[in-house]
Amino acid sequence: MSNQSGNIYGLTILSPIQDDPHAEIPHSLAIQMYLAKLPRDHNSPFAKVSSTHMARLSVLEDVVRVTPALGDYLKSSYLVFESNFDGDLDMYLMRMAIEVPEFVDAVWQHCVGYPGVTDLSFFTAYMKRCQMETTFYFADVNNKTVHETLLALQTQSSVTAFIERHQGKGGTELQSAFAEFLRELRGVAKVSAGQDKTLD
Repeated sequence: MSNQSGNIYGLTILSPIQDDPHAEIPHSLAIQMYLAKLPRDHNSPFAKVSSTHMARLSVLEDVVRVTPALGDYLKSSYLVFESNFDGDLDMYLMRMAIEVPEFVDAVWQHCVGYPGVTDLSFFTAYMKRCQMETTFYFADVNNKTVHETLLALQTQSSVTAFIERHQGKGGTELQSAFAEFLRELRGVAKVSAGQDKTLD
């Protein structure tokens, strides 16, 4: 499928933003003001949707016009949502609606035809109607899940720390320390695998 690279899904959604001349604050500006206040670290709303590799939201006001391509204008502003995530599109959209409903409502309430998150089937159908096909998608995460990627990075960091702590030690002491280090790593991997199963 063009939207997928291995098990990783590349999602692009363009939702038309309401244009209400009577609104106290234009809807596109309201979205931008809300997004500007959101945390971008582990406290981000998308950090709660644990299958998310990356996500980005922005407001597209209009296209860039270069002479002689005059007269090319968008009919409305758009909320652009891009995300790379593990697995199935419907499941991911439902997880957004269930796990961060206040965030989803706060952003998409400014978009034309947004049905809310109360009815999951209406919500997922709306998002999929606004979806753009990803025609040339490449995921640079080696077909690994978010959890597997984070575990690999943690392992890499742990190995570096082990090397720093044990520089200059003799062969027997180093071998014993490394055997203990491997036991600890395997223990972390087992616990993490168990946690994964409880999420599914």
